[in-house]
Amino acid sequence: MNVFIIEMKAHRKSLIIWCIFVLLMVGTGMSKYEVFSTSGQSINDVMSKLPKVVQAIFGIGSFDLSKASGFYALLFLYLVLMTTIHAAMLGANIISKEERDKTTEFLMVKPISRDKIITAKLSAAFVNIIILNIVTLISSFVIVGYFGKGESVTGDITLLMAGMLILQLMFMFIGTALAAVSKHPKTSPSVATGIILVAYLLSTAIDINLKLGNLRYLTPFKYFEAKNLIPSGGFEPVFVILSVSIIAVSLSATYVFYRKRDLNV
Repeated sequence: MNVFIIEMKAHRKSLIIWCIFVLLMVGTGMSKYEVFSTSGQSINDVMSKLPKVVQAIFGIGSFDLSKASGFYALLFLYLVLMTTIHAAMLGANIISKEERDKTTEFLMVKPISRDKIITAKLSAAFVNIIILNIVTLISSFVIVGYFGKGESVTGDITLLMAGMLILQLMFMFIGTALAAVSKHPKTSPSVATGIILVAYLLSTAIDINLKLGNLRYLTPFKYFEAKNLIPSGGFEPVFVILSVSIIAVSLSATYVFYRKRDLNV
């Protein structure tokens, strides 16, 4: 029994739907850029009239919105929110679904160790994350490049997608850890999504009130922001270390607690 293949087949429809959502988001988002760029209005002037709170949240003022790459940087926040929700739900579901579907006992009596089962499940989740990231990367190259009309966007988009991939993996493993640790794994997707929303709200609060700046280490949404990545051209080492640490702890917790799970669930 190939657990990896089974999991890939089980999640293929969901993956296709998420890929379509990403394509639509990039396409419709950048079409708004074209509307502004052909209307005769300066996008920067229009955005500068927005409330200061809104400007702070979206990093307006950090980018040249008259460029396709600058406008895409604003869209990036929505892409990150969408893909991290997918990652967290995927991670939690891929562990908890056996108990939800009452197939745990069937899986566990097969001649395969728990470590091999969890490794196959995590591998399938990882491949799903990679595929969604690649679809986002390629669609961004094509669509932003089209609207950019010769503007060089490859470097900025690649950097943003690398940051998004780290966030995806972080929340995926947080989801798997929650499902492995929880006594009620069926609730773990909801809990994982709740953690994302809390982290996002904290990130927003920090942007609104700069006095909360020291709290940025507590929310992964501050680790790889477009308004920081594009100007600097790279990642801050402290955020990379924090991300790797969170992934490592979550991965370890997933294996440790999955081994200890009660089969009579």
